[in-house]
Amino acid sequence: MIVQLTGTLIEVLPSHIVIDVNGVGYELGCSSTTAAALPQAGAAGVTVLARLIVREDAQELYGFATREERALFDQLRAISGVGPKLALAVLSTFTADQLATVVATEDAARMAKVPGVGKKKASRLLVELSDIFSKNTELRGLVGLSATAPGALPLAGAGASSLASVDSEATEALLSMGFTPQECELALEGHEAAGAATIEATLAFALKRLGSGR
Repeated sequence: MIVQLTGTLIEVLPSHIVIDVNGVGYELGCSSTTAAALPQAGAAGVTVLARLIVREDAQELYGFATREERALFDQLRAISGVGPKLALAVLSTFTADQLATVVATEDAARMAKVPGVGKKKASRLLVELSDIFSKNTELRGLVGLSATAPGALPLAGAGASSLASVDSEATEALLSMGFTPQECELALEGHEAAGAATIEATLAFALKRLGSGR
């Protein structure tokens, strides 16, 4: 099983990369997220995480910039009706953290933005992924989900950067619901003082304020 390759990047495109390892070129399918995270073509000593999929008529390699993305790729492929291409489409649309947030907030509208995913499939994916996240402790740890509160997205660490991450994800979720940036900013004011530290709690706080017209 090929799980990692280190060499010189020959080609870096949104859908695939080519890496030269001791004179042998390997083509790996990838998400646009991974492609954007890698150095430009020509960079040497680059390490890419990999997953080899063996079919009856072919052997396919897929590359990932992070363990989180590879783990999510594996779990997405385990869902009935989700092949490598659809899994990469999901990972090209969302980072690991963003996907965890979409699942935690059951945001079918955002999930349906993935190419090839309609409203019905979006809802099914959310149910399947929610179950996966709740049962897979290792995966929960990789994407920063709380080990004690299923579906909750705690602060990844102390300090302003963690709070900013929660604010950013909450704002993105509210924008996807149709609220304006100004409404989002006003709705999120004071959530820290109110003890809303997770994405779910922050969104609940904001939606309550928006509903009350404050």
